[in-house]
Amino acid sequence: MKLKKLIALAFAGILSLGLLAGCGGGGEQKQAENQPAAGKAGKLEQIKQRGKLIAGVKYDVPLFGMLNTQTNQVEGFEIDLMKELAKKIFGDESKVEFVKVESKTRIPMLQNDQVDIVAGTMTITEERKKQIDFSDVYFEAGQSLLVKKGSSIKSVDDLKGKKVATVQGSTSAKNIRAKAPEAQVLEFPTYPEAFLALQNGRADAMTTDNSILLGFAQQDPNVELVGGLFTSEPYGMGFKKGNDDFVKFVNDWLKEMKDSGKYAELYKKWFKEEPPK
Repeated sequence: MKLKKLIALAFAGILSLGLLAGCGGGGEQKQAENQPAAGKAGKLEQIKQRGKLIAGVKYDVPLFGMLNTQTNQVEGFEIDLMKELAKKIFGDESKVEFVKVESKTRIPMLQNDQVDIVAGTMTITEERKKQIDFSDVYFEAGQSLLVKKGSSIKSVDDLKGKKVATVQGSTSAKNIRAKAPEAQVLEFPTYPEAFLALQNGRADAMTTDNSILLGFAQQDPNVELVGGLFTSEPYGMGFKKGNDDFVKFVNDWLKEMKDSGKYAELYKKWFKEEPPK
C-alpha cells in the first residue's frame, strides 16, 4: 500500500509540473501575441525614420526630369515637386534621393520597395491601378506627334506605312497601335533614343505625351508638334499598394501646394505658362 501511495503521489507531482509548464508556455505565447509586429509602422513613418525620401524619377524627359550633364544633377518639374515633398516631410528639400526609373521599370521598382514614390510622367490607367496606387492627378497631358518640319504627316491618319518611334512600357505604344494600326511602331528604352531615331531618319514620327514632345521640340528647331491631342493622359504619382497613409499625405500636400500657389509657381517655371484651371 505504501508503495502504491508513493507511486500515485509521484505521478501527481509529474502531472502538476506538466500543467504548470503548459500554463507557463501559454502565457509566453499570449505575451508574444500581444507584442506589436515588427515592421508595422506606416510608410510615412518608415520614411521619417530612415531620414530621407527615395523618389523614382525620369532622367530622360526634358522639362519633367532630365539629367544635366554639366552639373550631373537631375532637373525638372517633377524633380522640384519631390524636393517640395521632402520639405513637407522633413523641413528640408535636400532630404530626397533621386533614383532613375524608366517607363518599363517604374512599377516593378515600386513593388520591390526600391523607391517610395514615382513621379515619372506616369499616366493613371485602370490596368496600372490593379498593380499600384496613384495620387490625385498632378498634370494633364495628351498624346501627340513630333515630326520634322515639312513632313507630310499632319495627324494619326497619315501614319499608314510610316515608322513611329516611342518608348517601351509606355501607354503611348499601346495607343498608337490602336489609333494607327497600319503604322510600324518602333519602341526604344528611352525618350532620347526615340527622338534620335526621328532626327536621323530611322523614324518618320515620334509619339508620346505632348508635354514630353514639347521639351524635345525646344531642343531642335527642325521639328514640330502636329496632330493635336488624340488621347487624355492624366499623370499621377505612384505608390506600392498598401501604403494608404502615404497616399493620403501626398494628396493633402498636393492640395496644399495648389491652394498656396506654389504649384503654379513651379508650373510656370518649367512650362512658361499658367497651369490649366
